[in-house]
Amino acid sequence: MSFVLVLSEFLPVALLPAISGDLHVNTGTAGLLVVVPGLAAAVAAPLLTMASGRLDRRHVLLALAALIAASDTLAALAPDFPVMVMARLLLGLGVGGFWAMGAGVGNRLVPPAQADRAASLITAGISAGTVISLPLGALIGHLAGWRTAFLIAALTGLLALLFLAIALPALKPTGAVRPTTLGRALRTPPLALALLATGAVFFGHFTAYTYITPYLQEHAHLGPDAVTTVLLGYGLAGLAGNFLIGLLTRHSLRALAVAVALLLAAAVLLLTATTATPVVIVLVLMWGAAFGAVPLIGQARVMRLFPDAPDAALALLVTASQTFLALGSFAGGLLTDHQGTTAAFAYGALAVLLSTLIPAGVHKAARR
Repeated sequence: MSFVLVLSEFLPVALLPAISGDLHVNTGTAGLLVVVPGLAAAVAAPLLTMASGRLDRRHVLLALAALIAASDTLAALAPDFPVMVMARLLLGLGVGGFWAMGAGVGNRLVPPAQADRAASLITAGISAGTVISLPLGALIGHLAGWRTAFLIAALTGLLALLFLAIALPALKPTGAVRPTTLGRALRTPPLALALLATGAVFFGHFTAYTYITPYLQEHAHLGPDAVTTVLLGYGLAGLAGNFLIGLLTRHSLRALAVAVALLLAAAVLLLTATTATPVVIVLVLMWGAAFGAVPLIGQARVMRLFPDAPDAALALLVTASQTFLALGSFAGGLLTDHQGTTAAFAYGALAVLLSTLIPAGVHKAARR
């Protein structure tokens, strides 16, 4: 299901030029289709985690999966931009709830010794969704229009819903998450700083990533077929980065976070200085591999730093990451409209670099 979440959330990234033209808005405004679900998910994650109380997590996850499929269907049929935004708002509610409660399910379905591998497989869906969403969106948008791409996402969501209904066992909640639980988590300095560091990476990444398609078209001067190929390479590199970092999570997660952020920032920043196609391709692959590691590192960090209430830690991680995702996409839209995509990339890289100062500055506080 993590694959479907990412496919649905980031499908517009490959379709911004087509959507903006069809719905008569500029590219920066079309970027709100990434901003809105991010903000909705940020709010929904803690609220739905608390509201679900002691409900069987299987029932909650099935309802959220159905909501995601419905949102993609509405997006495909949207007659104008406001309806499209409403569809993306519904998606955000489903994404926030599903990530907050579903990300930790893998640990409960396997023996403890295989918990890290299960988490890696779940977050691999993020990279797999990235592998599919951008090139699929670019290809189908080119051949059959952006609405068809959303219909395919909706169908994929329905298939995932059917699979979950068949395969997912009853999942009793590990404990009710209350506002006091979230407050206690936020008052844990290492956890709060880890959330801030992860959020800063998301902000910088999505300041640039949301506008990667117009960058490749306008700055790197790549045609539709080349854009699709490069985006496919980005996703595959992300998948490789996820599995590689899954093998290293028993080491210092703070050190891994810094290394990954430096690689990501360097790749994005260097993209502003070149139009040479071979160099652009290599840098995009580096970027994909680096960000492919970010979600798993973030998840592993917060669960280790607040093991008493992992649902609360994950809810706060979703809120932090989705909030900064939305803010980054919004900032990137303003920069793209007024200064061009290279400005969005440069400021995005700077934000990611700044994130490295946070874990480096809490070396004594966060020992895990």
